[in-house]
Amino acid sequence: MRTRVRGWRWRRNPLRRRSDVVEAWITVVVALLLFVAAPLLGAATAWWGYGQARAIVAEQRAERDHVRATVVDRSTATLSTEQLGGQHSYRATVHWKTADGTEKSTTARVPAGTRHGDTVDVWLDPRGRSVPPPSDGAEIWQHSATLGSFTTIGTALTVLLAHRAVRAVALRRRMAEWDRDWALTEPRWTHRRA
Repeated sequence: MRTRVRGWRWRRNPLRRRSDVVEAWITVVVALLLFVAAPLLGAATAWWGYGQARAIVAEQRAERDHVRATVVDRSTATLSTEQLGGQHSYRATVHWKTADGTEKSTTARVPAGTRHGDTVDVWLDPRGRSVPPPSDGAEIWQHSATLGSFTTIGTALTVLLAHRAVRAVALRRRMAEWDRDWALTEPRWTHRRA
């Protein structure tokens, strides 16, 4: 029958070694790093990522123009079917009028099922080329949550790997201390001469 004594590394006793005390303190530090530091670092990284993503989206909104365009040609629909944002889309020619009344056209991605004459939202870069729309709030939150989660998990894994390495070194030292002490004690117990 095995008896487990809790907190023996913290109490003074003749079997406790210095490596036991060091290992006990390292366990406390690892617990603090896992349950306090890793989540705080993840939250800080998520907050930083949220700010960066909002700045990028603001920059995209400033440099891109949003126009309502009319689909005039679906002839390229069978040539370029792709999946964007969870829905199928294809490239089609669209027309729109600028603020000064001139007609412009470009090839843009439009949702599947769009017919000739339908009005679609198109985002344009400064050169007038069709570009994807800026990210919305949900994508920004998803980006920052993913960044924070991976930071927390990575920090926790690093702490656990470091703890495992320190425990291996502590175990080696503990066994060396036990061997040294046994070398001194064994001759007295067995009445052998060293």
